[in-house]
Amino acid sequence: METEIPILDMLTRLLVATGLALCLGLERELRGKPAGLRSHMLVSLGSSAFIIVGLSVLFGSDEGGRAASIDPNRVVEGVVGGIGFLGAGSIIRSGAHIQGITTGASIWLAGAIGVAAGTNNFPLAGMVTIIGLIIMVVLGRFEQEILESHAEKKVRRDESKKKPED
Repeated sequence: METEIPILDMLTRLLVATGLALCLGLERELRGKPAGLRSHMLVSLGSSAFIIVGLSVLFGSDEGGRAASIDPNRVVEGVVGGIGFLGAGSIIRSGAHIQGITTGASIWLAGAIGVAAGTNNFPLAGMVTIIGLIIMVVLGRFEQEILESHAEKKVRRDESKKKPED
């Protein structure tokens, strides 16, 4: 299929999407989460590929042809829906305890990075990656410190409520 997007440009978009998602996936991998390095990279790569396909169909068609009426927003909607399904699959509920929400959100974010890279918006893809990493790493540590502090206070409260044994 002829396309207005040169092969080298396509490869660059795919590699940028994959490389930036590697950063998010590495953070999840280092925390021992089920969706890690490869999952995030594949989601972003796939998102980028779908966007490139949509743009190729849109711009690679004859002017006034049927393909020219394709709305690329529908491609984005399909990608977002599919990634939402993957992200939801990473969330586990056991009674009142829920885990995997951050991993689900990071999978969704990897898809957004892929879409941005697929549309050749590398600055947006890079900014999303950096902000996502700040949220996941810096705020993750802050959140952990707060939880540990809260747990220590609870232990001290519980110990002070105990009656001394005779």
